[in-house]
Amino acid sequence: MATLILFVIVLLLVLVIIGVDIAIALGVASFVGALLLTQDPQIALALLGTTAYEALRKDIFIVIPLFVLMGDFVARSGAAKDLYSICNRALRRLPACLAIATVLGNSLFAAMTGVSIASAAAFSRIAYPEMTALGYDRVFSVGVIAGSACLGMLIPPSILLIIWAVLTEESIGALFIAGVIPGIVLSVVFALYCIITAVLKPEIAPAAPLAKAESLSSDEKRKQLIGGAGIIGLILLVIGGIWSGLLTPTESAGFGVLGAFLIALTKGLKRKEIIEAIYQAGKTTAPILILLVLATAYSRLLAMSGAVDIITESFFAVSGNGIVLISLMIVSWLLLGMFVDSTSIILLTVPIFAPMASVIGVDALAFGIFGILVIEAGLLTPPFGILIYTVKGAVPDDSLTLGEIFKGAIPYWLMILFVAIMVLVFPAMTTWLPQHLI
Repeated sequence: MATLILFVIVLLLVLVIIGVDIAIALGVASFVGALLLTQDPQIALALLGTTAYEALRKDIFIVIPLFVLMGDFVARSGAAKDLYSICNRALRRLPACLAIATVLGNSLFAAMTGVSIASAAAFSRIAYPEMTALGYDRVFSVGVIAGSACLGMLIPPSILLIIWAVLTEESIGALFIAGVIPGIVLSVVFALYCIITAVLKPEIAPAAPLAKAESLSSDEKRKQLIGGAGIIGLILLVIGGIWSGLLTPTESAGFGVLGAFLIALTKGLKRKEIIEAIYQAGKTTAPILILLVLATAYSRLLAMSGAVDIITESFFAVSGNGIVLISLMIVSWLLLGMFVDSTSIILLTVPIFAPMASVIGVDALAFGIFGILVIEAGLLTPPFGILIYTVKGAVPDDSLTLGEIFKGAIPYWLMILFVAIMVLVFPAMTTWLPQHLI
């Protein structure tokens, strides 16, 4: 049995490393493993078919396309730019006010999109021109954009949190609420870094002239207020509905889409753009659902073959020290982050790592947020660093190099890992709110 498990895992890793799509790799590894386990092709196919049916019939999966569609409506409506402008005016007296506005705007915008790539693309076009026009150092500028975009993976509703909850059978609502305090702490740490950097090196982030922030007409300010207030209202509706217990995550997602649709109409989104948003949500969601179905088959194979127990015993054979085991997980996540995307990392590792964390006594919610944070750091880890490439492709500056973006993002990479360690050391950061609100 151990030989079978090793073969399936090695097969999966080899397929991923040579560039096979993660969905195909999971499907092939699951089928080959089931075939070797049952010795019957028909039984192996039936097992995969049953797993797919049982996975997709869960109503929890409707949360993913609904939150994706909600984020698409908000992004296309221009509300992100409105929110950034409001934050900029409110914070204009602080050092590095544009950078702090980028962090705050990204934090709130992330709470709507739940996808870091969307935040990185949006603020690369919104914030970068504003900062460089004022004389901000461009390495500093792209660093804050790429770093704060990671908040989209942590601040609910996050697609990664949903996927984590599905794989571990945790409550989506509990994970959402567990991510709030660490998300706020990370945002504050980012903002403090920007302020301290601006104080120590004023030439990196020159002060903004106050007159510029007041140059908008009352009509323009009113339109910005509608967009910014709309996003804040959606946050209160989606997260508040879950916190209060009045709405399930699925119902909250439905109301969120309705609210985002109304914001889009208010901001003048045309029929064609609305249809495009719906199509795009489908294009974004379909690969995620396929991945989840095949990952469920892979997880079931690991459970049937006893792989989790065998792998756990192998890790404990290396060391029974919980700190050493957690360190191995961190190294594994960061190494994988150099080559594959965050969703794939979760699908590959969580079915194995989550039971191990339970054995060493780590709280399930704390481990979930810890894992998301470390995987967020993987988004900034060279040579893959998907957020770095997103910023490079979206920023309106062809002379900007990948090396400059990676250099600017390194401090945020370190800060994310620092907060991740804080979550493990102080698990109450993740458990206090769920215990009092659910």
